[in-house]
Amino acid sequence: MATPAAVSDTSAAELSDLIKDISTTCTADLRPEYHRLVRKVSLLSHLLDEIDEFFSRSEAGGGEGSSAQPVDPAEGLDHLLVALQAAKRFLSLGRAARTCQVADSHNVANDAVPDKITVQFKYLMWQLEKALENFPYNYFGISEEIQEQVELVRAQMKREIKKESSDIKLFSELHHIITSRQTGDLQSKLSNLPDEHHELRETVLPVLEIHDVPDSDVERIMRDLINRLDEIKISNSLTTEEKSTTSGKNESVKKTQEKVQKGDAITIPEDFRCPISLELMRDPVIVSTGQTYERAFIQRWIDNGNRTCPKTQQKLQNTTLTPNYVLRSLIMQWCEEHGIDPPTRSKSDGFSLEVGGDRTAIEAIVRSLSSTSPDDRKSAAAEIRSLAKRSTDNRILLAEAGAIPALVSLLSSKDQKTQEHAVTSLLNLSIYDHNKELIVLAGAIIPIVQVLHIGSMEARENAAAAIFSLSLVDENKITIGSTPGAIEALVELLQTGSARGRKDAATALFNLCIYQANKVRAVRAGILLPLIQMLQDLSNNGTIDEALTILSVLVSHQECKLAIAKANTIPVLIDLLRSGQPRNKENAAAILLALCKKDIENLACIGRLGALIPLTELTKTGTDRAKRKATSLLEHLSKLKVM
Repeated sequence: MATPAAVSDTSAAELSDLIKDISTTCTADLRPEYHRLVRKVSLLSHLLDEIDEFFSRSEAGGGEGSSAQPVDPAEGLDHLLVALQAAKRFLSLGRAARTCQVADSHNVANDAVPDKITVQFKYLMWQLEKALENFPYNYFGISEEIQEQVELVRAQMKREIKKESSDIKLFSELHHIITSRQTGDLQSKLSNLPDEHHELRETVLPVLEIHDVPDSDVERIMRDLINRLDEIKISNSLTTEEKSTTSGKNESVKKTQEKVQKGDAITIPEDFRCPISLELMRDPVIVSTGQTYERAFIQRWIDNGNRTCPKTQQKLQNTTLTPNYVLRSLIMQWCEEHGIDPPTRSKSDGFSLEVGGDRTAIEAIVRSLSSTSPDDRKSAAAEIRSLAKRSTDNRILLAEAGAIPALVSLLSSKDQKTQEHAVTSLLNLSIYDHNKELIVLAGAIIPIVQVLHIGSMEARENAAAAIFSLSLVDENKITIGSTPGAIEALVELLQTGSARGRKDAATALFNLCIYQANKVRAVRAGILLPLIQMLQDLSNNGTIDEALTILSVLVSHQECKLAIAKANTIPVLIDLLRSGQPRNKENAAAILLALCKKDIENLACIGRLGALIPLTELTKTGTDRAKRKATSLLEHLSKLKVM
């Protein structure tokens, strides 16, 4: 197994440089796939920080990494390095293609480009996820909280792969075959493939392009890949035949195969495919250039700041999306004629929901958000606040009309009422899950945090509620927690806010502290003082519950556990064992047990403070969970006496 000396820090330094380059590469005019890649790679910066710390310790004589590793450390670094190099080239190719398109705005974009970008993005998600899955975290001493963060990133990558229906087996075989990376013209080498391998070429070419494979290797890679896939196909066919013979269902298998072949032979008319996704459209809409797209894909394109038609590259005169009912009827009719289930619009499918609001009126209100008149902007924000509160349909329509970026810009308004309406509108819009992503993409977190600091009390309350709503997405827990001043502002509201403000702040802090790194941030921001004050407010049982819930999350982190004990929290918890409500007693006992595990000083402290009597009483009258916690604490105390 490799030692620190054998694992060069050159690769680690190159990884850090790659992540920095990728994080600062993406521009607003690139497709959404590029932005999603950059966001995910940026979240890996803390992993590289800890790898750098490992090499710093090694140089200082800090010892070797753990030897019990399933993957060679040098190999683990190399796999991640190769994946990030491919990601950087993917972004470089995207910028170059975009520059060419801008140079001649009258050129019609190649219809194959969206498909090529999709293939490359799918492959990169697969490659990065595999590199992170097999990375030797223990060898490099990666902390638990950073490993948790990486797991969240991996989960997002897996969702991207699943969402795009990637051919994982093909990616795996192709990745295994690729052995070198040099510049070359791949198109000419692959253009002479037989017709039956045309679709394979359309997948292989984009992958080889981002790996910079030389001309000399292209033919070999294609030959090896085709041979390998043929072997798999033959093996699968033999397996299917054996199963069908054994089961005596040859005729059934034959009919099934004929049905599949018939379905594969059906070609979707080009006019029925979305130019971006190349899939059959379910909710076709027309943009100002007259082109038709699937609503969800063109909306994401616009929400990422693009103001050109993806197919023609013409400037969009407006962002209105008009339903193409005629085309949708033709698609439905075509599906029925070919025995295909027609595409349906469901409530779980984001922008594909059938809405019944007044689209024209909503678009007019959204335009008023950008009015030169401060009063018009304030009135529009107030109206949107009301509309977004009423129904899911309105939340979807408002997002489609471009309300979110305009509202984010109003968060910095000097007029407190306008600011209040804007942050509350974003809170109401975030109730619809898909809008959470759009709000974060619009750069809302930093200005929402600013409202938390300087807004009116009502604006601060609703900003805290918005933070809670956005933090329901795991990725956002990381983003919000690492935003300077975010947790500090919530802690301040917890201490000085109104009753509702304290409740909103407590809810947001609890949800953020589910993520390990945010627990430490909250403690360092001074959360323990207001929590102890809440525990001592016997007139409000609700605040006691909230404080205990947050403490129960914090105590699982060692640094936080030490801080809780040092803050003189134990006497307050023992008082709750004596006089609190049943639920309070249960949670107090659970926190005390966590504080005393493997800590003789804390255990001795609760013994000196007279916890024995209330704990004994709790074993008789408490809830089932309270009885278990109290019994366990008493057992620890009895062992302490023996010692």
